[in-house]
Amino acid sequence: MFKNPFSFEGRIRRTEYGLSYLIYMFIYFTALTILQLGGDYAAMIFFICLIPLLWFMWAQGAKRCHDLGNNGWYQLIPFYVFWLLFADSKPGTNEYGDNPKHAEANSRNDYQDRSLQ
Repeated sequence: MFKNPFSFEGRIRRTEYGLSYLIYMFIYFTALTILQLGGDYAAMIFFICLIPLLWFMWAQGAKRCHDLGNNGWYQLIPFYVFWLLFADSKPGTNEYGDNPKHAEANSRNDYQDRSLQ
């Protein structure tokens, strides 16, 4: 989980996208609280935090769109975030890579097979 979080390549599961969204909200509201507390450099700190945070969220959203078989630009559709959070991934391999759900299950099975030997 969280392999290359700033990359726009590949696919991620609902769990990783949901955790990414929670991380985004926590950091955003923390930075917003710092901004409201004031200070000379509060706005600069807010925008410095906001730029990589938005990149992170756009990258995770694009990978989640890829998991559903769509282009990453679909995340710009209003309320599409709910589809990203609740829709099940497309089975099998698509043009964006292997299904992460099955790849994780296969890696667990390989680990169990090696431990039984």
